[in-house]
Amino acid sequence: MRYIYTFLIMFGFWILLSGKLDLFHLTLGVISSALVTFLSANLFMYEHGRNRLTTGMRFLLYLPWLLYQIMLSTLHVAYLALHPKMKDRIDPTIVTFKTILKTDIAKVALANSITLTPGTITVRIEKDIFYVHAISRKAAAGLPGEMEERLAKIFERD
Repeated sequence: MRYIYTFLIMFGFWILLSGKLDLFHLTLGVISSALVTFLSANLFMYEHGRNRLTTGMRFLLYLPWLLYQIMLSTLHVAYLALHPKMKDRIDPTIVTFKTILKTDIAKVALANSITLTPGTITVRIEKDIFYVHAISRKAAAGLPGEMEERLAKIFERD
């Protein structure tokens, strides 16, 4: 069943992005969606025990929160860049923390979420240790924080 759901989501996304409903583009969409479904159905629609809401659906619910965090971080970086005492405000640092996440996909999602947030970049991951460069102490203060907790709920439920 997860293959059917993944295919329908991918094909719907293809139609939405291509905007073309002719036979050639629909055929390409079916082929591409089938290939992506074959390669990633277990990743996108992995079910966690009793919970019927799939990983992909929970991740889609995470995206609006992530976009909000990106917006807040963008405003913070703009404030730092435009502040008259910019040199005093920018205080780069490397933050090291041990993650509670166990699966590789959850760690990658956390690393990408951190890097997508302006002012922070995931530099390295060694087993459970993350190394993150932050542009200021304020940007570093939120690590790992709520982002890690939300991703744990998405990817590592029982």
